[in-house]
Amino acid sequence: MLTDLQNLDLFPLSVGDILANLLIAFACGMFIAWLYRKTAVTPGYPPSFLSSIVLLTLITAMVIMIIGNSLARAFGLVGAMSIIRFRTAVKETLDIVFIFFALAAGLAAGAGAQAIALIATPLIGGVIVLLTRSPLLTPQRKEYFLQFSYESDTDEHPPYLEVLQRHCRRHRLVTASAGGGEGPMQLAFYVQLRDMRDSQVLLRTLRSIPGVAHINIAYDDEQF
Repeated sequence: MLTDLQNLDLFPLSVGDILANLLIAFACGMFIAWLYRKTAVTPGYPPSFLSSIVLLTLITAMVIMIIGNSLARAFGLVGAMSIIRFRTAVKETLDIVFIFFALAAGLAAGAGAQAIALIATPLIGGVIVLLTRSPLLTPQRKEYFLQFSYESDTDEHPPYLEVLQRHCRRHRLVTASAGGGEGPMQLAFYVQLRDMRDSQVLLRTLRSIPGVAHINIAYDDEQF
């Protein structure tokens, strides 16, 4: 009798309900991914993260529809998920917020709480925009992605570091690799300029350093 009670589906979903829940989950996931694209704190995020947000919302909605009101299915899902190990390091705290945001939207859509999903998603999105863009709460400064090659015959202190310290409020090395052994070093930095109008001065100063070549600095769709 207990087994029959656990397998009892009191509120079976029709095909229309399933399609409606998945459509709402997809719309919420696309909105959350677009919102992340517009409010990302650090440039250079992997594009796969945007697709993952949409897929996470859809998959969560599907899982909730599968579970329904079945206690056995819920425990079975917990057991299945316990064998999965997530080893991807999340560097930004706000990225974790977006992951939970996508999960919550998928939960609401999958549970049939369509009004909650459609109303809460844009409202929470507006709060995120307020918190990330308001200069009173979190002052934002553009971070540029700077790439160049450097070749030197000496082991002395690289002169480009002094230039970065003079023109940048902060700089962070992303990659440093030799292009095939004897070739020049390929360097990439995230830099935050002291003066946002100082990008051309930084480029001219770097170009004047012997051994520096192939300089490129970019911010989103801007390239110099």
